[in-house]
Amino acid sequence: MVSSSTGEMFTMSRPLHAFLLNIPLLTLFLTLTAANSEHYNPSRCKAIPGTAGWPSTESWVRLNESTGGRLLQPSPPGAVCHPGRPTYNATDCARVRTGWFTYEFHQADPVSTDWNQWNNDSCLPEPSYPCSGQGYPVFVINATTAHHVKLGVDFARKHNVRMVVKSSGHDFLGRSVAPNSLSIWVHHIKGLQPHGSFLPKKCKVTIDSTVVTVGGGSQMMELYSTLDALNQTVVGGGGKTVSVGGYLTGGGHGLLAPRYGLAADQVLEMEVVTPTGEIVTANECQNRDLFWSMRGGGGSTFGILTSATIKTFPSPKLLHLELVIATTDTKNLTIFDMVAYFLSQFPSLGDQGLSGYSFFFSAIPNPLDGGATTVGGLLMSAVLQDTSDPTALNDLMAPVLTHIATTWPNQFLILNQTTAYPSFYAWYQKNYDTSSAGTNSFTGSRLLDARALTANLTLNAQVFKRFSGSGIGTAYLISGKGVHSAEPRGGGNAVCPAWRKAYVHATFGVGFPPLNATARNDALDRINYYLEPMREQLAPGSGAYVNEANPEEPDWQHQFWGNNYDRLVRIKRRIDPDDVLWCSPCVGNERWREEDGGNQLCRVPQ
Repeated sequence: MVSSSTGEMFTMSRPLHAFLLNIPLLTLFLTLTAANSEHYNPSRCKAIPGTAGWPSTESWVRLNESTGGRLLQPSPPGAVCHPGRPTYNATDCARVRTGWFTYEFHQADPVSTDWNQWNNDSCLPEPSYPCSGQGYPVFVINATTAHHVKLGVDFARKHNVRMVVKSSGHDFLGRSVAPNSLSIWVHHIKGLQPHGSFLPKKCKVTIDSTVVTVGGGSQMMELYSTLDALNQTVVGGGGKTVSVGGYLTGGGHGLLAPRYGLAADQVLEMEVVTPTGEIVTANECQNRDLFWSMRGGGGSTFGILTSATIKTFPSPKLLHLELVIATTDTKNLTIFDMVAYFLSQFPSLGDQGLSGYSFFFSAIPNPLDGGATTVGGLLMSAVLQDTSDPTALNDLMAPVLTHIATTWPNQFLILNQTTAYPSFYAWYQKNYDTSSAGTNSFTGSRLLDARALTANLTLNAQVFKRFSGSGIGTAYLISGKGVHSAEPRGGGNAVCPAWRKAYVHATFGVGFPPLNATARNDALDRINYYLEPMREQLAPGSGAYVNEANPEEPDWQHQFWGNNYDRLVRIKRRIDPDDVLWCSPCVGNERWREEDGGNQLCRVPQ
């Protein structure tokens, strides 16, 4: 059987060979790409449909049979809105258009991703736009076991087919999708098993800690809700659909990281399918280089994570602060003086236990009832953990807010409210990330240490003003003592060394309309323009968090991994000599480049 993207199962009344030959999407791919065959060089490029190197129908049939019928050939989800497409259906189109701006929609689809540009805007759910499969994988393995993943890896390596890995599609850099590829969809590799202690395989010392073993496709909401019943939680992300695999391999920040360390610091063991098709265990006692690199070295690079065992912690009681510091005078030149001062307090506040998310801006629609239509200033959502004093949060913030009120008298409205939550999950259910998907947007970011935040507030005011030029800049206070003093198992991991000094992960985004190359290029130019003074003046020796970063970051190798990069490349070359796994910007990708508008992956001429 072959599955459709909607989950429908087709029972074969004739040979699967004949069935595959009649799949409209495959026929379309073969027709559209046949002209490329004369340019195909099997020694230099990955095979694409229509070239002599592309696997035969019989090969795909055998792959489908070996996976137990788990090979999919999905249409782009937006195709249901296009009358010229075989899957056109007005009722389904209404459903797709309603769900398109939610993360849940894209996580449930085998080929869709959260940001449209990574599928090349090639089939949006708008009938007036063009629709083709050119921005999507050709085939997908709906993997539920490590063995399914292995079969896909072996097939891609044997047949020289580009391979990508998707879990939820929550990827700011678009690493989980590529045209003319075989995709390994790990979204359904689930499972969650708590343990009171843990003995890593081939190790002799039991780790005396509560832990949980989770499938690589598990997501944050699943972890939080299940562990809450045990009064436990993990260092995890703010988005409900963020998946374990990409999160851990990138490093993983969160509200509890300043106390316990990054998510990658909590990993005790991993099950990984390597690029050579081996299913291995990686921990401090075996496959140590793989264990080191998979914790922070980036996803879709060293192997495919199918399960991880990570530390859990008692779920803390949280005292939550909602803070507004705003002015209706959006031309007020002191807005960013205030912002610079406020953020300069983060190292001290973080050392005293505060963590959270702040947003600064010169002019946004007024979030308060009545009054002016726009305001400038700062918003913050922050927490203190496990305090029995209901006034502790107000007492902590009082000197900072008093300084603002006296330094800039009558210029800013200051509103704050505190709420107590009995557990992390209770807080999370009310405060998870509610941003939308299904748009076109690029991201920029920088990690800021205490010196960057405090040394020159005049410079900082100028830098933060430019940094928020797209509308809103963010400063996440999600690093601190726990990250700085972390002791990952095995003597370290591959996360960017800048995390070990940082307090703030500063980010912003730039949106742009679809199907507009000029606007897309302008968005990338603006990302670099807004980032430049932060990168060159404010924090020149720091770095950026690879999972939320500029896709065209200059010197990305060292901005994302610092002095870990050379070791990471050596490991990549050893465990993936054939570059079965390739993505951008990812460790060791320098030997290949995308050509023909991204449709084909080819070796860089030597």
